[in-house]
Amino acid sequence: MKIKITLLLSILLLNTQNIFAQESVKKAQPILGEVPQKVEDVFLPEVDGIKVEVWVDSLTIPWSLRFLPDGDALVAQRTGRIVRIPHGKNQQVNYLDVPGAVHEVDAGLMGLAIHPDFKNNSWIYIMHAYRNEQNELLSKVVRLIHQGETATIDKIIMDDIPAYAIHLGGRIEFGPDGMLYIGTGDMSQPFVAQDLDILASKILRITPDGGIPSDNPFENSPVYSYGHRVVQGFAWDPDTGAFFNSEHGPSGAEVENSVRYRDEINKVEKGGNHGWPVVVGAPGIPEYVDPKVMWNKAAVPPAGMTFYKGDLYVASLGGQALVRVVFDKENDYEVTKIERWFSYSPSKGIYGRMRDVTIGPDGHLYVTTSNTDGRAPLKIHDDKILRLIFD
Repeated sequence: MKIKITLLLSILLLNTQNIFAQESVKKAQPILGEVPQKVEDVFLPEVDGIKVEVWVDSLTIPWSLRFLPDGDALVAQRTGRIVRIPHGKNQQVNYLDVPGAVHEVDAGLMGLAIHPDFKNNSWIYIMHAYRNEQNELLSKVVRLIHQGETATIDKIIMDDIPAYAIHLGGRIEFGPDGMLYIGTGDMSQPFVAQDLDILASKILRITPDGGIPSDNPFENSPVYSYGHRVVQGFAWDPDTGAFFNSEHGPSGAEVENSVRYRDEINKVEKGGNHGWPVVVGAPGIPEYVDPKVMWNKAAVPPAGMTFYKGDLYVASLGGQALVRVVFDKENDYEVTKIERWFSYSPSKGIYGRMRDVTIGPDGHLYVTTSNTDGRAPLKIHDDKILRLIFD
């Protein structure tokens, strides 16, 4: 009996030491790297050769904007409603109120993606938050079948994705490989980003039916890359196939480990550890993937993004700008220029917060604002979709 009690006490002591050790690691300061880009941001309230039109207004927290092959546009609003903008018109009509979608702070209806073979299968994918029978907040990816003026629910593609009222990610997009990529966030628990058994704070990659591709980097896992904080945008360079993501750094009042701002644009590596929260910035440590862009002076929060005419365009929330990033693609995407369009200063722009950017069937850029999300003064008839016409 004495031996058993001694053994139990030893196990209890070891467990206690492990708990204290884990908490000590979590409180440790991250390794701070340099700002990777060698250029300063240039602010351009007006952009020569660009005409800006208000295409649609009076939206409510538009999160994702995508165009169908027939020219109709679909807008996923965080409140749980998808609206359709018929081709050739600039008015919104109700398309679908997503069953079970829960809107709480930053959680709600978020990503929207069109299947590459939509003309043959009519598949549309959405990601939204919901509460299960235990009242836990989770996210899931659902497939819809387009019915012309509305859509029906086909099936749940991926469920039980960890969620939280903030820091939950939400972007989904099909890559050029035909696979569906899903961005998640750290739920204000930074060290989940380093745990490969937790889907939070990762980029996930699955088949259109929800299976795990055989060439994923981790066996029997949807995880494609990890060490991300809050993934908000995806873009593939059509010239090279290089994969990029945007993610938010800690810019709120409560800052993890005294590190503030540090919003990033990453060139994503398959199986790569992008560092959060162990490494922030670009210290050049081989075990971690350095970002291509990192801002450390004020909150940018980059969101949706796309390549257009060879450059990367990124919607910026707190930065209130459309950010144009120019790369030297022959030199591993070294950044040669960063422009903040329609912005006067780090946190002041003409149109306010911007959430998503995409290319329309007419070849123009379309940008959504995000001024009704409770984080900015409202402007008349916000939120809007802006059409950018290049001369």
